[in-house]
Amino acid sequence: MVIRVYIASSSGSTAIKKKQQDVLGFLEAKKIGFEEKDIAANKENRKWMRENVPENSRPATGYPLPPQIFNESQYRGDYDAFFEARENNAVYAFLGLTASPGSKEAEVQAEQQA
Repeated sequence: MVIRVYIASSSGSTAIKKKQQDVLGFLEAKKIGFEEKDIAANKENRKWMRENVPENSRPATGYPLPPQIFNESQYRGDYDAFFEARENNAVYAFLGLTASPGSKEAEVQAEQQA
């Protein structure tokens, strides 16, 4: 399974840049493998992302903004969903991955199942 994070390398928005870096930095720190897909430099990436974000996750007007997160082709969420999962120690579940043994998330899952 490959986590794909759709980003915009040349975004003029500092908020978008910060959110992208937050997601990528977290994945790197946790050693979770991922691919960056640049929607600014590659029209195919932009088209694919726009077509594969579900209707109920799109903004009322305009296009979905990066970062958008997928596991292979399965949509996992945007920055807000990622942030909420991180705050709840549920990032692996959010990404559709199994938490590493001994991780905080694995401990939380074990407690919930007990």
